Amino acid sequence: MDEADRQLLRRCRLRLVGELQVAELWDALLSRELFTRDMIEDIQRAGSGSRRDQARQLVTDLETRGRQALPLFISCLEDTGQGTLASFLRSSRQAAKQDPEAVKALDHLVPVVLGPMGLQSKGQRDLGNLTPVVVGPEELWPARLRPEVPEVLRPEVPRPVDIGSGRIQDVCAPGKNRGHADTAYALDSDPCGHCLIINNVNFCPSSGLSMRAGSNVDCEKLQRRFRWLRFLVEVKNDLTAKKMVTALREMAHRDHRALDCSVVVILSHGCQASHLQFPGAVYGTDGCSVSIEKIVNIFNGSGCPSLGGKPKLFFIQACGGEQKDRGFEVACMSSQGRAFDSDSEPDAVPYQEGPRALDQLDAVSSLPTPSDILVSYSTFPGFVSWRDKTSGSWYIETLDGVLEQWARSEDLQSLLLRVANAVSEKGIYKQIPGCFNFLRKKLFFKTS
Repeated sequence: MDEADRQLLRRCRLRLVGELQVAELWDALLSRELFTRDMIEDIQRAGSGSRRDQARQLVTDLETRGRQALPLFISCLEDTGQGTLASFLRSSRQAAKQDPEAVKALDHLVPVVLGPMGLQSKGQRDLGNLTPVVVGPEELWPARLRPEVPEVLRPEVPRPVDIGSGRIQDVCAPGKNRGHADTAYALDSDPCGHCLIINNVNFCPSSGLSMRAGSNVDCEKLQRRFRWLRFLVEVKNDLTAKKMVTALREMAHRDHRALDCSVVVILSHGCQASHLQFPGAVYGTDGCSVSIEKIVNIFNGSGCPSLGGKPKLFFIQACGGEQKDRGFEVACMSSQGRAFDSDSEPDAVPYQEGPRALDQLDAVSSLPTPSDILVSYSTFPGFVSWRDKTSGSWYIETLDGVLEQWARSEDLQSLLLRVANAVSEKGIYKQIPGCFNFLRKKLFFKTS
């Protein structure tokens, strides 16, 4: 779906959720191949399964269904007797194409809720039964008599803003949502979400994998850090590949409806692996691998519908391969951080295409459209990730420090850039973290 149609859907979301008769749409959506039967079943299970929850999920999923999704959806509305909504969407779409700037101006208008008795006070409103009407702020009321607009409907001020001198000024009080609703995820719930940390330290002798000294230090740091970021943290130690998958599926099957985000952290040995989108694999303590793709796909729309449209974050501390990077010389570049020493060791295991890679065929056979996903890797695919036996891995140590110093004011992508830069300057051997980012908005952690 192109950006204009996506923005139109979001502007019309309130009305669609309020009026859409979803039960009559399923056959039409199937016949026009707009959704598969499995997708429709996922939508039907969304939230409490109420009409409003299903309508909300349908509108959200519609954004992922290709360039012709909106006109096909309008045709489905016409086929099922919902002509008023169809005409509303078609005329709005034509107006947006003819004059995009006029439609953008709607973003600056104030949504006012009208009910049977006209404009109602905040305490009297039942938003589920009222009709939102967008009007200019001066059209109905002089300033001194203007009724209070519900907090959830007020346009928010973007954060941060450029004040013209190259500096960034913070215009929001600490703890407030740091970004416009269209540009930043709302992480308002407390707790914010679940965080699962899988910490594999001791491996079976038959696996040929060494003990990961220093990983417990990483685990303790991240436990404290994500609790500080308002997550419910659960740690599972020394899991086989099968038990890793079981723990991840148990987390995905929880009810996340009241939460805003999820985090998965994997601390283990790793290797290269065949892939379509997300490279690499991590090892269970039995020496069998689980591909990153399989881990991510456990949390897709069918596996975890209650996280639909919400950010799902994955942090992988494991080698991406066996290559050791000595870097290249750069003029006037000073080496920062501690030097490489005998206490540093890699989390590398050779690339596997044999029995240990048993999960990879599962992982690549059917991939959903990725959205609201970010996978942060400790190192570039194919390269070693370094871990100190006493102070933990370079990546986790740096990530923890960056979150502590900057999470109150910067979004996740900016934080990860700081991590990548700091880690890249460490040691004789080099390492560069990176991420595969399929988030749709900026993400600011909840820090107060």
